[in-house]
Amino acid sequence: MKSFIALALKEDIGEGDVTSESSVPKDLVQKGYILAKEEGVVAGIEVAQEVFKQVDTQVGFNAIISDGSQVKFGDVVIELEGPARSILSGERLALNFMQRMSGIATRTNEIVNILEGTPTKVLDTRKTTPGLRAFEKWSVQLGGGVNHRMGLYDMILLKDNHVDYAGGMREALLQVADYQKAREYQLPLVIETRSFEEIESALNASEETGIEIDRILLDNFSHAKVEEAVNRYSSRVTLEASGGITPENVRGYGDARVAFVSMGYMTHSVKSLDLSLKSTPHVS
Repeated sequence: MKSFIALALKEDIGEGDVTSESSVPKDLVQKGYILAKEEGVVAGIEVAQEVFKQVDTQVGFNAIISDGSQVKFGDVVIELEGPARSILSGERLALNFMQRMSGIATRTNEIVNILEGTPTKVLDTRKTTPGLRAFEKWSVQLGGGVNHRMGLYDMILLKDNHVDYAGGMREALLQVADYQKAREYQLPLVIETRSFEEIESALNASEETGIEIDRILLDNFSHAKVEEAVNRYSSRVTLEASGGITPENVRGYGDARVAFVSMGYMTHSVKSLDLSLKSTPHVS
C-alpha cells in the first residue's frame, strides 16, 4: 500500500501542486471534511490516511466512520485539519481510492444481502484493475465477501483451457499430482468443470492419484444443475458456482445451497461511490 501510494502521488503531484502553491497561503491551516454523497458501504479510510500522511505528517486525520460501515447522504466520513495546501494536494488521490474501494464494498454488500439466509458465500475473481488488485480484494472483504486466490501463484485452478491443453481431466490431474509431490508444501487445488462427467472424472482422478481437491467449480451450471450437484457431491467436496452470475440470478444459487459463488461483477465494472471533500461539513 505504501509503495503504491508513493507512486500514485508522484504521478499526481509531480514537481508540485502549482494551483495550491500559487493560490493558497503557505502557512494557512484549515479543516476539511470528506463527505458521503450517496448511500453505500465506505472503504479505503486506512488508505486515505496513508495518502495524507505521505503528503504531510502535519495533516491531522480523524475517521468519523470506520471502514466497512454503512453511510448515507451527507455523512461526515473523515475530518482533516492541517496545512491547507497539503489537504488540497492529497484530496484527489484519497478520494480516488476511497470512491473506487467504496463502490466495490457497496456492490459486494448488495450481493451478501441478497444471499442472506442461505449458506452461500460470495467470492471475488481476478477480474480486477491491474495494479489495484490488493485494494479491490480488500474492498470485497469490507463489503462482506470472501477473497478467492490473489494471483496465479497461490492456488492451482484448473480451468477449461488447462484441461483441454493437457488432453483431458485425468491427464491434467496426473500432472498436477506430480507437481504437488515435488513441492515442499501443497497448494490449494480448485478444478473448473463443465459437466457432471467432468466432476466424476476429477473425483476419480483424485482417488487414483491421492491428490486432494479443495473445491470443484461448476462453470455455467443452471440453478437446477447446481442443486443436483450439491445433492450428489457436497458430502465429498466443496462446490463453487461460477459463470454468468448476476444480482438478478444469484439468489437461486444460494437457494441451491452451493458453498460459494464467484462473481467478477463485483470488481470489473463497478461504479464508484460518490464522495467529496469540502471545507465545511454540510452538503450544499
